[in-house]
Amino acid sequence: MIDTISAGPTTVILTGSHTNFAIFLMTYPHLKGNVKHIYTMGGGVRSKNPTGCCPKDVTTACTPQQCGDIGNLFSSYSTNPYAEFNIFGDPFAAYQVFHSGIPITLVPLDATNTIPVNEEFFYAFQQHQSTFEAEYCFKSLKMARDTWSDDQFHASYFMWDSFTSGVAISGMRNDKDCLHGNDFAELEYMNITVITSNEPYGIYDGSNPLFDGHAVPKFGLKKGGVHSGHVQTGIVDSFCIIEGSRKGRCEDGYTKEISGLEAVRVRVATKAKSNVDKNSRLDREFFKSFLEVLTLRDNTGRFDITAQFPFYREVLYKPNFVNKSRGKVTIFDMDMSAGDFVSLIYLLKAPVEEIDLKGIFVSGNGWANAATIDIVYDILHMMGRDDIPVGRGTSTALGTGILGCKYVSAIPQGSGGLLDSDTLYGLARSLPRSPRRYTAENSVEHGAPRNTGNPELRQPLAFEVWQSVKKQLDPSEKITILTNGPLTNLANIVLSDRNASSVIKSVYVVGGHIRDENDSNGNVFTVPSNRYAEFNLFLDPLAAKVVLESTMDITLIPLSSQRKASSFQTLLESLEYAENTPESSFVLHLLSLLHDLQQKHRLYHHMGIFLGELLGAVYLVEGSNMEHSLLLKPISIIADNTTSTDGQVVVNEQSANLVKVLEDFDSDEYYSRVANHLGNMERSAVIGSFTEQRASWSRQPDNLRVR
Repeated sequence: MIDTISAGPTTVILTGSHTNFAIFLMTYPHLKGNVKHIYTMGGGVRSKNPTGCCPKDVTTACTPQQCGDIGNLFSSYSTNPYAEFNIFGDPFAAYQVFHSGIPITLVPLDATNTIPVNEEFFYAFQQHQSTFEAEYCFKSLKMARDTWSDDQFHASYFMWDSFTSGVAISGMRNDKDCLHGNDFAELEYMNITVITSNEPYGIYDGSNPLFDGHAVPKFGLKKGGVHSGHVQTGIVDSFCIIEGSRKGRCEDGYTKEISGLEAVRVRVATKAKSNVDKNSRLDREFFKSFLEVLTLRDNTGRFDITAQFPFYREVLYKPNFVNKSRGKVTIFDMDMSAGDFVSLIYLLKAPVEEIDLKGIFVSGNGWANAATIDIVYDILHMMGRDDIPVGRGTSTALGTGILGCKYVSAIPQGSGGLLDSDTLYGLARSLPRSPRRYTAENSVEHGAPRNTGNPELRQPLAFEVWQSVKKQLDPSEKITILTNGPLTNLANIVLSDRNASSVIKSVYVVGGHIRDENDSNGNVFTVPSNRYAEFNLFLDPLAAKVVLESTMDITLIPLSSQRKASSFQTLLESLEYAENTPESSFVLHLLSLLHDLQQKHRLYHHMGIFLGELLGAVYLVEGSNMEHSLLLKPISIIADNTTSTDGQVVVNEQSANLVKVLEDFDSDEYYSRVANHLGNMERSAVIGSFTEQRASWSRQPDNLRVR
């Protein structure tokens, strides 16, 4: 933004949260004059939500949901019926943008609600896919339709951001003096503001980070002013609930029409214009333009992956274990943090005679989104193990509801959290690309409302992988499970499969913090009130209680032991002196990056958490060869729905269940074993990187060359 806006007059289009642009304006106010105009999609001024209404001819009992609301927070309309997602994402940032003095055209729900993706447009789009970008966009739209939860997609899915782009382009093309009309939207000026807190102002109840705990409010804000009231603390906030009403009282993020000093004059799109061609089956002028532009040959995409690489081919690598004895039947349960991927590589390097990795579970309520399964697939592909199934677990903790985010909200959204985990800190692109990909494909057979285009590509669930592994067991075999994340998947299996415990040999749990004589803290740094919890158990306390207070054979690898395996400097030095393999090089690159970020940026202070997670995989593979000590301890888990104590491990002498706790080990030996194991030339990568893969796709395979 600095480079572009410094260069001269610039138009800004915002189709998400205003955070980045607000930070720019507040940090570089001298460049504000170069911003000519802002077009932004978001908010609702006079809108009435057309979704969540009861059909007129309904014959059964029906309770309206968002019907008639100004906003569209489907996950929080019972607390805030006024906000729209983009503005609600950072109301204070939006306030700064709206009050910046820069001319603004707002494309709110008022306008986007009038341009649903109706059936006529959908089927016209299906016939207009002559460019790569049109094909990609239609596939995305079709997937949204195919996975929609009810049969109201064409009345509930709107042209939000794309319509805003059209309004902006028309404005820039035709409306240089802000005097002329817009090709796609009806516009009028309104006086509005963005609500950032709720009345009464100046109450300081602990909800407002701009005022609470500050003798002088942040950013020089006025005490008792419009920013000083209660700030909505989540989708469930008791302050926002009106007893006896299904509609909440909070207005955070509401683009409210007002008068007075707080009002800002904004040009607002109120309606999508009808198609001037009355003979067209497309009822909106923008629909016609959208399809024309997306299929233009000018500035079209040059290629997709098959056109980019002339010898692109999809190959699955599966090992031949015929005539080999097999070791422990093992399942690895991970939440896809950086440390989990290093652990996965470590497990894949183990001899199959010792560790027979049969399946992987991934949690969607940990350090990464479910789609990060793609990186799991890529690492399996790199290591030649495309035979191992990956099962997607639930995205919510036990007892928190389908949209529950009470515990997972402790994971940072940005730097050092979900943003970095989903790309493996930017290094995922360096891995070879597996033909297996995460997908939303689904089928009626597995509970979906309808079949998608390719239901055979459906992503397996964790429970299905469990059933598959269990079915393959010989009569004398049992399953060993290593968990590196919240215990949600395992708890769900134990609760759903009555015979699960009988086929589980042992469980290794990386997680938990047992208070010691030094009264050391846990590591849930985003919840300061909870001093003694560790992330993996905190992310699903009830699941932790189900598993750790069961009769299964459990070995706990607690935070105190993990911290003894968290020296970046020692491990990096060991890796540098070890033999070089593609996987050891990748791990060295990843850990070097984490260490560098930890040293330079405060948002990455917690990187050592991920390094310690590797201990579980090392102990599972090497435990019998390592000098270590275990203690039996009677423990219980706090899971009483109280954030300040949930997930804590308590030594309870009254407990009948004992778990083995890894108390100590030789850390020097540990670092050496890790480096030597990863540098072992045996069971090394089949294809080392995307660079290597790309080269193979750019030349004719040997078996096709003319001899």
